[in-house]
Amino acid sequence: MTAASPETVELTGLQPSRDDLLGDVLKGLAASPKRLPSKYFYDRRGSELFEEITRQPEYYLTRVELALIGQCAAQVAAAVGPRAHVVEYGSGSGRKTRLLLDALEDPVAYTPVEISRSALVGSVQRLDQEFGPVQMLPVLGDFTQRIPLPEPERQARRVLVFFPGSTLGNLTDAESVRLLSAMRETMGAEGAALIGIDLQKSPALIEAAYNDAAGVTAAFTLNLLARLNRELGADFDLDAFRHRAVYVPEAGRIETFIDSQRAQNVTVQGRAFGFAAGEAMQVEYSHKYTDEGFAALAARAGLRVVHGWNDPRDWFGLRLLQPA
Repeated sequence: MTAASPETVELTGLQPSRDDLLGDVLKGLAASPKRLPSKYFYDRRGSELFEEITRQPEYYLTRVELALIGQCAAQVAAAVGPRAHVVEYGSGSGRKTRLLLDALEDPVAYTPVEISRSALVGSVQRLDQEFGPVQMLPVLGDFTQRIPLPEPERQARRVLVFFPGSTLGNLTDAESVRLLSAMRETMGAEGAALIGIDLQKSPALIEAAYNDAAGVTAAFTLNLLARLNRELGADFDLDAFRHRAVYVPEAGRIETFIDSQRAQNVTVQGRAFGFAAGEAMQVEYSHKYTDEGFAALAARAGLRVVHGWNDPRDWFGLRLLQPA
């Protein structure tokens, strides 16, 4: 089978529009405290920076999860069974996907759902070249919204939703339950979901992962403002804002902010928003889980944990869920 080119990759386009972006930004800047949705981090430059983050020495998550998937892939494949239609939320570069598809028995199709066009096309090209018999059915869209699945040419025995990277942790509890409930609908009564979760551990270790010494995470965070300047005609002065990520033990999560370094006004589409010196704008959560907490979260969405795997240090876990 010939590998797909950027011109021949067929995408189901459900990505947020410019009006969606503008509406979310205006709503977030008018809120108190101010906030911006983390899903808009991933323009082309943001996706490139995130891949660079995953290679920083402090950022253990990707490194540990890749090793864990490699170690337990055969067990996952045995639990899932043959002829799965793999649906991945937030597919990124596809490094983890390669390990999963390689382990599964006769996977029928692969549907990555990704908000970044460049990341989606790049990963589909690479995977199509390596897994020719697996039908590639990419969807360019926001996985936090309901996604109608493309129908594969070969009939699948079950749908497997793949959600690695502990990306679920970027949502609030209420948002997580809504997304898990949508997953349950997507997978159907016979389906399953394989979810990566970052586990609670030393706060210093966790906090360092989001404040790397090279400043890549800071550049990634501030790139959101650069995107708003470019796409919405905003006038954020990137030198007047700073990245800050702190671990909040009582909430069990990293909270990431963009802090205003001085009193200033920012305009977006003619609307002015004032920032006080030191004012924090919330841009991301990164929840860290316990087994009990994650199982309770899944149960609220009508799902149950049927298998679980951790790395040897219990830093990161994979959980296989099925409808309760």
